[in-house]
Amino acid sequence: MPVAYAARVRIGLLGGTFDPIHVGHLVAAVNARAALGLDRVLMVVANEPWQKVGERPVTPAEDRLAVVRAAVAGTTGVEASAIEVERGGVSYTADTVEELRGRHAGAELFLVVGADVVAGLDTWERVDAVRAAVTLVVVNRPGSRPVDLGPSGPVATWRAVAIEIPALEISSTDLRERAAGGRPLDYLVPDAAVRVIRERGLYAAWR
Repeated sequence: MPVAYAARVRIGLLGGTFDPIHVGHLVAAVNARAALGLDRVLMVVANEPWQKVGERPVTPAEDRLAVVRAAVAGTTGVEASAIEVERGGVSYTADTVEELRGRHAGAELFLVVGADVVAGLDTWERVDAVRAAVTLVVVNRPGSRPVDLGPSGPVATWRAVAIEIPALEISSTDLRERAAGGRPLDYLVPDAAVRVIRERGLYAAWR
């Protein structure tokens, strides 16, 4: 009688500052999950995003995490992850991937990134360790030039796949300015997340 083996758990990681999270992030998460048959997609909230240090003020991590938790509540297969906030310090994807491999032995990890991120992958901390541990999922948008996944392309040394999602031009910078000015965030940020932003008075100081 043949032995039945359990399928490997497939976990997607979509990391970011999420300052704040918006519907474009969620569209990427749910489309990646559907396209690749992922069991879960973790929205990984950066504690101290190294790309943003010294560039601009960043909302405290606990506040950003609370907004993400509200945003994903009720979204099947999409979860807020506090792994980087709990670890503290500067957030590096390499550390997160290593920790998740320890927590979920044998799981397949899929790192979801926007096409605009691809050009900077080689600047990441310990990028070789990340490359060895994950399948890269490149999110393309209609009308934009897709990333070349071929042998001469920028991710030739990665295990990489591409998915296409609807084109939504939403900027977290614009959302912070809208929140600071008291303008509506409706339909740009999930309602529950908007409530947390208002309750905590986030972005009021950005005026």
